Amino acid sequence: MKHLTISGLRHSAFYSPLLYTIGSGLLEAEGLQPHYDPTIPVAEGIRSGRVHLAQSAVAASFAELESGQTPDIVHFAQINERDGFFIATREIDKDFHWSKLAGKKVLVDHFFQPMAMFRYACFKQGVDFKTIDVVDAGDVNQIDAAFREGTGDYVHQQGPAPQQLEHEGIAHVIASVGEAIGPVAFSSLCASRQWLNTDEAKAFMRAYRQGRKAVIERPAAEIADVVSAFLPEISRAVLEQTIASYQQLGTWSPEVEISKTAYENLLDVFQYSGLITERYAYDRAIVCLPDGDGGNID
Repeated sequence: MKHLTISGLRHSAFYSPLLYTIGSGLLEAEGLQPHYDPTIPVAEGIRSGRVHLAQSAVAASFAELESGQTPDIVHFAQINERDGFFIATREIDKDFHWSKLAGKKVLVDHFFQPMAMFRYACFKQGVDFKTIDVVDAGDVNQIDAAFREGTGDYVHQQGPAPQQLEHEGIAHVIASVGEAIGPVAFSSLCASRQWLNTDEAKAFMRAYRQGRKAVIERPAAEIADVVSAFLPEISRAVLEQTIASYQQLGTWSPEVEISKTAYENLLDVFQYSGLITERYAYDRAIVCLPDGDGGNID
């Protein structure tokens, strides 16, 4: 049994395709013993050899590309093909439109990709971002705490945080950033080019394809049976609801490869926010990993 260490930039039900693959026994069936530790920094872990692969985002490569470097860590499969953030408010609003955010205080996740996506969603929905009173309350835990303590009219969070607020009667989920933007290369799996040339990488992909298919096709309750072990602090009902919401949004599309269309849409998002100065070629940071006896990753 080959040992496999997996890390991630973030940890939530949004990454259920990966969590299910790790927790379902699919990797063991391929001769791989997984160890999941999202506390290990992704880039440092991969470059040091402590981590074999990690949950990340294609956009994480843009800083290196902007500095003229060729990324040594590449993205080889998608996890989410839509943004996984929701907008929640304190009062039920069955007639919500994004224009209602104008003049309101909105707690927005300021991490580089969520913020870029929120700005682009406002643009797509015809809302001037500058008219919104955007609040930076800190990290995900601080955002949640601030809203619970009464700060803000609206809150921008990744599931299952807003669903948990709704479950507790504190907020109501009224919009999806993923629905507002559409398909985009959001979350991905990344690794070194060297590891991607190994038999273990191909074995991982065989398991991941099965895990991804299961998360898309099976009832949310069955997926929650596996994923709940990774998220013990989340109510089981909330977890199941969140997974069902992501399934309905088409967050986890059947294709494992990062599509060129989704990548082009990602470039649109980051160009709009002025975070990239050119449209980088797809293969500068993305590879397609064979899951059989295919050739090497160059």
